[in-house]
Amino acid sequence: MPTIWSNLLNLFFPNACKICGRPLIEGEEQICLECLCDLPHTGYHKQAGNPVEQLFTGKNKIEYATAYLRYEKGGKVQSLVHSLKYHENKELGYLLGRQIARELNADHSPICTADLIIPVPLHPRKKRKRGYNQSEWIASGIRSILEIPIDTQSLARVTPTSSQTHKTIYERWLNVYSIFNVVSSENLKNKHILLIDDVITTGATISACAQALSEIPGIRISVLALSVA
Repeated sequence: MPTIWSNLLNLFFPNACKICGRPLIEGEEQICLECLCDLPHTGYHKQAGNPVEQLFTGKNKIEYATAYLRYEKGGKVQSLVHSLKYHENKELGYLLGRQIARELNADHSPICTADLIIPVPLHPRKKRKRGYNQSEWIASGIRSILEIPIDTQSLARVTPTSSQTHKTIYERWLNVYSIFNVVSSENLKNKHILLIDDVITTGATISACAQALSEIPGIRISVLALSVA
């Protein structure tokens, strides 16, 4: 009986694809299968020295780095990121995190060998305003497939920052310099840490996280983002 009512509701108030707007069919969540297959995948996890890894060359010691999708202004990925960050659609982060993990797992990416996942922290003030950290939801989706624990306590953003959107590369790096602190290092010693973010542009935010973590004995750091601009 609940299925009949559900089908009737969907007939008159259909769930629409977040990208193309077409009604979703049974088994589809937020994004229709056609749009999901048509997303601009980078495939960077298969490339040593890929463009994401190059962002950190000479700045941080990073084991592996990749991004799942290409972010273009006005494109499909931008609409997904905006839905995730600005329209309270945190469940979309979980869904995309699962898709990321499935792809990495299928290709036996070494990123899947990480011991702990650390989502890039938001400043408490921003997290209260938004109500959630979108990177934590992406991380939760990844954890549901790869079964890697998430640590949201060991690294903190201690300084609020202004938006990076309209800043130059130099201004972006200055904006995030020394804004993260390690709260507790005991859980991170000799661990392979996977930093998770939604969008990488210059790599400044992730680099600041890696810099704060780099003093921990035996730590190894990898990077995974939903998208790269």
